[in-house]
Amino acid sequence: MLRSEEDIINLRNRKDTAHCFKGQDKQHEKGKLTAWERINLLVDEGSFVETNMLIEHRCNYFGMDSKRHEGDGVITGIGSIDGRTVCVFAQDFTVLGGSISETNAKKIVDLQQKAMQLQVPIIGLIDSSGARIQEGIQSLSGHGHIFYNNVQASGKIPQISAIMGSCAGGASYSPALTDFIIMVNKEASMFITGPKVVQEAIGEVISMEALGGAHVHATISGMADVVVSNDSECIQSIKKLLSYLPDNYQSAPKVDSAFSFDEAIKSNIEKYFPKTKRRSFDVHRIIETIVDTDSVYEIKPDYAANIITMLAKIGGHTIGIVANQSSKLAGCIDIDAADKAARFIRLCDSFNIPILTLVDVPGFLPGSDQEHRGIIRHGAKMLYAYAESRVLKVTVVIRKGYGGAFLAMCSKELGADFVLAWPDVELAVMGAEAAIDVLFRKETPQERSKCYDEYCERFLNPDEALHMGYVDDLIEPEHTRDVVLKILETTETCFKYKASKREFHGNIPL
Repeated sequence: MLRSEEDIINLRNRKDTAHCFKGQDKQHEKGKLTAWERINLLVDEGSFVETNMLIEHRCNYFGMDSKRHEGDGVITGIGSIDGRTVCVFAQDFTVLGGSISETNAKKIVDLQQKAMQLQVPIIGLIDSSGARIQEGIQSLSGHGHIFYNNVQASGKIPQISAIMGSCAGGASYSPALTDFIIMVNKEASMFITGPKVVQEAIGEVISMEALGGAHVHATISGMADVVVSNDSECIQSIKKLLSYLPDNYQSAPKVDSAFSFDEAIKSNIEKYFPKTKRRSFDVHRIIETIVDTDSVYEIKPDYAANIITMLAKIGGHTIGIVANQSSKLAGCIDIDAADKAARFIRLCDSFNIPILTLVDVPGFLPGSDQEHRGIIRHGAKMLYAYAESRVLKVTVVIRKGYGGAFLAMCSKELGADFVLAWPDVELAVMGAEAAIDVLFRKETPQERSKCYDEYCERFLNPDEALHMGYVDDLIEPEHTRDVVLKILETTETCFKYKASKREFHGNIPL
């Protein structure tokens, strides 16, 4: 119990100190928001309840005893976003560079445990120089506890990391263990060893942006799921992402009743689809004719662009989409595409998101580079992810499905609940030219031509697959949305029941 007015004033002063940003002008000069500004923009007004507000570090080395700050450089707490309870932490770069200390890490660990107890999403707003070097092993121990809880929460509750500044050293492994990484272009960076250490260790001179900037992680490493322009756009992206996700692994995503769709757009499929099967096209245009208006949230759009992964909505129902992109590598599946797809499939399965797979695949990417780097092992991840998943899976073959790559795109054998096909699709072990070269390479040109026609007539159409039960139905392209929506609506009740009874699996980085 407080004994006097002086005690009350002292408490208020301590809280004011905890919420004081001495370096906020520098943040604003860089185009960055402060930690509190980010939180206030993210959560519903007046909903945030702070935890461990007045905690301080315990380090006395290297003059640290005179550098104490209430809260110790990270804000943690519970709030709501659009009425949904979430746990949020925001690192404060104005306090010792947002460095992670033993006590700073304890705040994050406590919040992770609260998120798991409440079974709600946790969001990290990252802006930190990494481990607090002055603390040595104590800081490293704090990192270890955070990593451990990242793994314990994996596949149970959604974990979202927003890199809004620096994320250096071992601290970068925490975002890598979460489900989503959003990076702010030009401001965000993520690396294990910074430019100075790289230069000292191996003599390579490189900038922070070139080493681990948002563009690098969006296009080369594949670490970044989404890149945004600034802090405000980052916060809006987090909110949109949450709208596709349930609170936890035993809940289904909310069905949005306020969706819109222009029925006339369905007739555009024929316009977007090339007349000749040898020409490429942008599968995004096909997807637009199937999903609700402005409902697409693409994951890793600039990495392994030969396969598309995105969250979207059909009739208000959240759905994950995996699609071959013929305009990139002819839609072949390579190592990066297999990893990208496998990770996304397991994410959807973790959080009860049905998967729609659009198939137009000529095969796995050939060549010694792919074979030597392990396309067999990486491709197997995709096969494993589909076969392991227990969510509703609808596969639509829109042009061709050849060989093992067709199986990898969720055939019935890999667990598809429904396999549909457009009328002119080709389903075979390989294309006609390649097949004739293998089977009839010693025959005369006239005999090869006859065999070619026979192969096309027998295999380069959906009839045999339809008659043998490998394909459930042929549908007209413009009816794709209607058929998929009917499946979603018909299975909704059963799907929600299965979600409530399900076991979880972790969402391991792939």
